[in-house]
Amino acid sequence: MSSRFKKMTKAFGLIDAIKLYIKVKLKPYGVLRASKYKGPFYLRPKTTDYFTFDQVFLRNQYNINFPFEVRNIIDAGANIGLASVYFSQKYSNCSIVAVEPSKENFEVLSKNIESYSNVKPLLKGLWNKDVHLIIVDHGAIKNSFMVQETSPNDPNSISAICIDTIMREQGWNHIDLLKIDIEGSEKEVFESNYEYWLPLTKAIVIELHDQMKKGCSKAVFAAISKYNFSFSISDENLVFINEDLVETP
Repeated sequence: MSSRFKKMTKAFGLIDAIKLYIKVKLKPYGVLRASKYKGPFYLRPKTTDYFTFDQVFLRNQYNINFPFEVRNIIDAGANIGLASVYFSQKYSNCSIVAVEPSKENFEVLSKNIESYSNVKPLLKGLWNKDVHLIIVDHGAIKNSFMVQETSPNDPNSISAICIDTIMREQGWNHIDLLKIDIEGSEKEVFESNYEYWLPLTKAIVIELHDQMKKGCSKAVFAAISKYNFSFSISDENLVFINEDLVETP
């Protein structure tokens, strides 16, 4: 029995695992289904979409136990929406804002979350202020590109949104889970304008990208060190828990 099939069985049950395993083996898989999830998974052939599927559902990248109920979630760098789908299934009472700047990824994201009314998709990039961005490095794969600020008059620009604005628009007074995988833009997000939202965030799960942009780790740790966060590592992610917002038993 292959390790992939074992992981599928653990994640989806035996019957669905058999169907998924055969579908993936045949390639291109296109659309995958699992009965425990409300809708299908749309994956593009000849992309890293299946790798993302494997990370989220088979490797359980975001299967982290938090010492509180998770309700308010920001999925920054939502890609094709698989983490948002995972969170929606794991946290039944949650509300999710899925932020993704790539139009190509966003189209697939919109299809993947169609059955999940608690997920609000935003075709935007996450930044430290509400400005406009442009993709400057498309990278070799669709889930790896970098952005920088540009003029709103730039025909190729995309809107950016800051966390303060998301909280205000959602009517949130805190964030339970902030998941960040934004290919180097974490440097700007944590460099400035974090004084309101950061102390109101219970948990941060973040992948750093110093290999793409120097100073990411420095910016993140400098900002977080000003508050009472504990720190651990889970798979490729760093996990920070705001001890001031977690009730002790």
